[in-house]
Amino acid sequence: MAFLLREEFTEIDTDKVICMCLIHDLGECFTGDIPTFIKTDSDRKTEDELLDEWVKSLPEEVSKSMSQLYEEMEKQETPEAKLYKALDKLEALIQHNESPIDTWSENEYELNKTYAFNVVDYSEWLQELRQEILKDTLIKIESEKPDGKGLLEAKNTRPASTSIIRA
Repeated sequence: MAFLLREEFTEIDTDKVICMCLIHDLGECFTGDIPTFIKTDSDRKTEDELLDEWVKSLPEEVSKSMSQLYEEMEKQETPEAKLYKALDKLEALIQHNESPIDTWSENEYELNKTYAFNVVDYSEWLQELRQEILKDTLIKIESEKPDGKGLLEAKNTRPASTSIIRA
């Protein structure tokens, strides 16, 4: 996604954002991919410790570069770090909308409506993308939710309201 947005965010070091995107989930190599809504502080601590140990085992130049990127990503102060974080969360929503609805847990119906609005506040373009993802979420829920409630009457009809629901 970062690569595809080079022309949209020309003032940002897109190569740095791409590097952030590439390394951000490396800790999951050691702990597995735990869904964010069930990941505990203990899980995060274990992941961070194992990742830190591994990064320190790399050649000094690589280790230093990765550590600096992780620090920048964690602080969320630079435009690059903010874009990386927004893309990470938006990609998760898009992927979730593409997955079969019978794989969704009950809390994910609301999470998909509220998740990630806070990380796109700084960019009108990203806010619009988040709104489009929300529209897709609402259509998916209305047309595919297994309990049959609120099914759309016409297949291609959009829900009447796509207002932002914030947590």
